[in-house]
Amino acid sequence: MMTSMLRGAAAAAFVCLGLAAGPAVAQKQYGPGASDTEVKIGNINPYSGPASAYGTIGRTEAAFFRMINDQGGINGRKINFISYDDGYSPPKAVEQTRKLVESDNVLAMFQPLGTPSNTAIQKYLNQKQVPQLFVATGATKWGDPKQFPWTMGWQPTYQGEGRIYASYILKNHPKGKIGILYQNDDYGKDYVKGLKDGLGDQLSMIVAEAPYEVTDPTIDSQILKLQSAGADILYNVTTPKFAAQAIKKLAEVNWRPVHFLNSVSNSVGAVLKPAGLDNAKGIISVNYLKDPTDPQWQNDPAYKDWLAFMDKYYPEGDKTSTFTVFGYLVSQTMAEVIKRAGDNLTRDNIMKQAASLKDLELGMLLPGIAINTSATDFYPVEQEQLQRFNGERWELFGPIYSGEVRS
Repeated sequence: MMTSMLRGAAAAAFVCLGLAAGPAVAQKQYGPGASDTEVKIGNINPYSGPASAYGTIGRTEAAFFRMINDQGGINGRKINFISYDDGYSPPKAVEQTRKLVESDNVLAMFQPLGTPSNTAIQKYLNQKQVPQLFVATGATKWGDPKQFPWTMGWQPTYQGEGRIYASYILKNHPKGKIGILYQNDDYGKDYVKGLKDGLGDQLSMIVAEAPYEVTDPTIDSQILKLQSAGADILYNVTTPKFAAQAIKKLAEVNWRPVHFLNSVSNSVGAVLKPAGLDNAKGIISVNYLKDPTDPQWQNDPAYKDWLAFMDKYYPEGDKTSTFTVFGYLVSQTMAEVIKRAGDNLTRDNIMKQAASLKDLELGMLLPGIAINTSATDFYPVEQEQLQRFNGERWELFGPIYSGEVRS
């Protein structure tokens, strides 16, 4: 049964991505890291440090390209995915990125993770004219092709997500008192800006803000501050470690606000299970991809393909985590770009193809959500749907929202 499923998954991925053949071109053109047999792409990921829960994303991506190589590669070329640990440290991110560009000679940087790390390497990569593609952070600044033509995001923006929560709060809790817990960096501030923009002239609903540093051991004092301020709505802008801490602390002090949790930390496996599923009941978040814990997808062909991929290429990976779905989807997007580049594997053409995706539908995105980019639109995914945790899994509700941003 599983062997049959794996054959089906491999065939589906092969056909979907069109890996067997690329568009014909008059003459092959290669940039650094590309040849008749290989395409090198570089990655940095926090496999250690305070954001190490995201390490599974990099491992999923490595597994995906192993699968692609087993299928014969892309246009006959194997993908050499080189990923280094940056520990969620900007100085380390710079060091590892320079190594990938100057020593490993990668064609492009793919999915470097984290707002602080990407901020640290963005100017360097743009000066070197190296694609910084599909960065694993939703900061709005990754979609500024005029100033940074070599940098492109992938997931919905933090500001757009914040505006969705604000819209929901204004409609359903117009007299609420909002307390904001956020990471004190560009990532956290982007989320806060989105909420405030969405609240408009109702900013007085915010009764307290409590920032934390990524080096802080806990966020207990911040939770107590927001509780004592009388907040009955919590806007929780945290990375996985601190998100789990916050959920536990709320239960410990018996504070039950309406709880909005940013999507970067809504993984059942990586965050809610460690925090206690009962403690997480009622939390509201958003999603744009199919949660593997949602039973409605169990007979979905795309879910079965993803599960077969996980079973064969990342069996130790967490099948309850949306992080593995995320890594799978963004890797499919990168594979599509390389496929479309054909035999013109230059850095210029890689960026051109990345900025020419029209209604690209990937099976593990939610129905109605597709990837679109252009020379002036560097935000591939711009739609999301609200969801509420019922103590066992997320339940989607409401319409598909668009948090579109334009440079």
